[in-house]
Amino acid sequence: MATGWAPDGAVQDQIDDTIADAVNRARHAMPKGESAEDCIECEEPIPLARRRAVPGVKLCIACQSARDSRPVFTGINRRGSKDSQLR
Repeated sequence: MATGWAPDGAVQDQIDDTIADAVNRARHAMPKGESAEDCIECEEPIPLARRRAVPGVKLCIACQSARDSRPVFTGINRRGSKDSQLR
């Protein structure tokens, strides 16, 4: 495949970097430390099984599910086209 000035494997390197960034972001977003006994949003008790399964948890399952369903946008644009730079 002709890629112009890009070196061989540049597209795969870009894909690998995007995946590595997503994995690092997910790892840093994981809760750490001591778990809360009550949810910080709705103040319902967090079950002991959840607190043991997810160390550092601060949200109940319902609030965590609601938070996870919201779209998350990253500010990284790895595409080189001018159109993608203008968005």
